[in-house]
Amino acid sequence: MRRQPLKQIRKFIKNFDLNLFTRQAGNFHAADVADVLESVDETNRAQAFHKLDADKAVGVFEYLDLENQVGLLNSMSDVEKASVLNSMSPDDRTALFSRLPGLQVTNLMSYLTEEERKEAHDLLGYPENSVGRIMNTHFICLSPDMTIAEANDFIMQKGIDSESINVVYVSEANGKLIDDIPLRRLFLHQRNKSIRDIMDNSFISLNVNDSSDFAVQMFKQYDRVALPVINNEGIIVGVVTVDDVLDVAERRDTAEIQRFGGVEELDYPYVKTPLFSLVMKRAGWLIILFLGEMLTATAMGYFDQEISKAVVLALFIPLIISSGGNSGSQAATLIIRAMALKELSLRDWWYVMKREMLSGLSLGIVLGSIGLLRITIWQALHWYDYGPHWWLVAITIFFSLIGIVMWGTLSGSMIPIILKRFKLDPAASSAPFVATLVDVTGLVIYFSIAAIILRGTLL
Repeated sequence: MRRQPLKQIRKFIKNFDLNLFTRQAGNFHAADVADVLESVDETNRAQAFHKLDADKAVGVFEYLDLENQVGLLNSMSDVEKASVLNSMSPDDRTALFSRLPGLQVTNLMSYLTEEERKEAHDLLGYPENSVGRIMNTHFICLSPDMTIAEANDFIMQKGIDSESINVVYVSEANGKLIDDIPLRRLFLHQRNKSIRDIMDNSFISLNVNDSSDFAVQMFKQYDRVALPVINNEGIIVGVVTVDDVLDVAERRDTAEIQRFGGVEELDYPYVKTPLFSLVMKRAGWLIILFLGEMLTATAMGYFDQEISKAVVLALFIPLIISSGGNSGSQAATLIIRAMALKELSLRDWWYVMKREMLSGLSLGIVLGSIGLLRITIWQALHWYDYGPHWWLVAITIFFSLIGIVMWGTLSGSMIPIILKRFKLDPAASSAPFVATLVDVTGLVIYFSIAAIILRGTLL
């Protein structure tokens, strides 16, 4: 039902029927209109945006990505800039300013009123990635001595400026938070009762200096759509809403996935990242991994005599190193995600080690058995001749896979924990990094086991 009208709006813009677009755009959510504007070229986007009424324009602007926000700001007059920037919610404006160069922020600050400028400075003064950077300073705060009737009147007057009024907050005269009250509770009691009569003196809050990642965990744990933010004295200074927390979670998860894939965090979405920037973001890790893989050639050179004596061993090198790398990548993925979800902490390292050693042993036996069976079948059916000592070769592959898969799972699980211990990002232990490490050490394990089992026969 919604898709067809949105396509129609896009058609209005492309056909330059902006008056018709303006009338229709008012019937749709600001996020939908923002999606449409982002799908057209810069000239049409600017023309269409300037046709929106002031309130709608601000709502749409807040849903646009950074690149399009900057483009539209550049197309605005000074009056339009002042109108949009002063009307934005404080958290969305802080998000915009946080991602712009300092000189540009200073210029945009000049369009704000004195009150809004002070608020913007205060929010930007909080540490990066803190709750203070994402909180909204527009919220409803009641006195415990108000009657419910007075509270309802107050909400009717002030609620229009609040991003979320499904919960109202109660504070003492000095602003210290003492309770939060769901709006529905106000309607379920007699109007002559006081706010104090319906308080339960229980609330969940965030500190302004808490990390935004901690806020994500709190929203998940308590299933809230909004949480109050207090300072170190317990005074309420803002509120964080679930839409801001979802943005934080998306940016965090995107960055971690990119780093885990062996790519530096992208500054813009993939489709809007310049080709040169995309190459540079990927080149660093690839160079490091390439240099690491060169050690594989060094390791093979160290065992060149063994390879020359038993060429058959070289046939299984891709099988051996890929199994170790894959098992390591699997373990790293599981542990990093478990740590991100707070399922594991540094104190669980021994539990993880024991668990992964058993997992590695089991997986190694499964893969080793398949490798042994493969050699046996190929030899029995004369599909390939592994020589008179084929059974020893099969045993070598069996134990090598057990050892390498165990080492892969152990490395993949412990590296993220070690990085976390030294206050580094566990996601930096990317799957390619773990795979490269296990590739090199896997060759050493493989040829060491071969030297033991095949000594006196092939070696």
